Amino acid sequence: MVPVELKGDTLVLLISDVSDITLVREELELILTSRLELVATPDAEIAKLLSRFYRRSREGAKQVSTAHRGADNFLETLIAEAEEIGSSDIHIEIYSHQARVRYRIDGHLVERYTLGSDEYPALVNRIKIKANLDISEKRLPQDGRIEFSDFGKAFDIRVSILPTLHGEKVVLRLLSRDSDTIDIEQLGMSENEREQYLLGIKKPQGMILISGPTGSGKTTTLYATLKLLNDEKRNVLTIEHPIEYTLDGINQVQLREEIGLTFPVALRSFLRQDPDVIMVGEIRDAQTAEMAVRAALTGHLVLSTIHTNSAWGIVSRLIDMGIPPFLLSDTLNTAVAQRLVRKLCKSCCQPIEEHEIPTRVMSTLHDTQHNIMKPVGCDQCFHTGYLGRIAIYEIVNIDDELSKAIKKDHSDVGGLLEDKKVRSLKYNAVQLLCSGVTSIEEVFPILISTE
Repeated sequence: MVPVELKGDTLVLLISDVSDITLVREELELILTSRLELVATPDAEIAKLLSRFYRRSREGAKQVSTAHRGADNFLETLIAEAEEIGSSDIHIEIYSHQARVRYRIDGHLVERYTLGSDEYPALVNRIKIKANLDISEKRLPQDGRIEFSDFGKAFDIRVSILPTLHGEKVVLRLLSRDSDTIDIEQLGMSENEREQYLLGIKKPQGMILISGPTGSGKTTTLYATLKLLNDEKRNVLTIEHPIEYTLDGINQVQLREEIGLTFPVALRSFLRQDPDVIMVGEIRDAQTAEMAVRAALTGHLVLSTIHTNSAWGIVSRLIDMGIPPFLLSDTLNTAVAQRLVRKLCKSCCQPIEEHEIPTRVMSTLHDTQHNIMKPVGCDQCFHTGYLGRIAIYEIVNIDDELSKAIKKDHSDVGGLLEDKKVRSLKYNAVQLLCSGVTSIEEVFPILISTE
């Protein structure tokens, strides 16, 4: 059953169909010491509401109970619950009449709580106090950090506050300190792709660049790579914004642009620290790109991310930033593009009818045997139809032939990549679709963006 409304002193409950509703009402009124109105509701609707408002941990961990933590600890409840169900971000938003709290789960936002406009300011002030921010400043954006420790778990939270029309919007990014679960074997690369990737990182110098949109798992791939490179023989330095995982044996630096600690400044200092491996959180401007290339030329292995649609697009982007093709051909070891797609929940997914497959998707199948499934939703997946995510990759290992193509600034190397059996993002997305791992909705954006 699910409580939905309080009419005066009468509590309205949605309840599954029962044989003797009068007896149930009497027992519940005795337990709850309140008058009740029971509304018979289908089991499927009850299950959906329970899944949304009374979530259970995916790992079967102890359920966090809001009722026992008290109103003053509502923030702690939100954080503990988000961490428990595997959420990456908490969004707290204010509108004209009410506020809401949403969790980002598997890359998609799901509404979790609604708050009254009178409750919202106290919650925002509590966040500001914990993040050491100015509670009197409501006109300018603010950024901070919270160290959270509860239920035997400890992790950091990045706080971002943005003034909006009706008040301040808060986003809390949960940053795990536990890097034990990051393993290059578990990222989603095929055996051949992993071999090609490892060839690049085994070289003592050069650049490994990973491209993809925000939230595509680039940083996780970099951390898995750093774990492989992290040994007592190497001096590993990173400049990040933010530091998402802490790794023993690696010197990690937090970007602080407000005091002048930018990517180029940090890179310049790194070169005086006798490094073997340098990881730069992101190449976002020409100055950072130039410093990364210079570091690779002077005998260092440089890892970083960049925003492009494909692996070969990395080459075009760096040339557009002003990097001479002859320098790029000498320094780029491996170019990687990646995306994250949600995996279908195996408990509820169903086969799709042939007529439901869009024409554009059918044209990519080429009469391949397929087992295309669609999401349905059940209690196991919070009625989203999906459970977990998997990365797909496009890995281009720069050999002599491709190096010459870069030097000559050839942009059309599609045939050359096919000859080298490089699997594109589009190909890998279709493979996951045909094997029933993911859905048409998840791969469709990849098929469009890589055409």
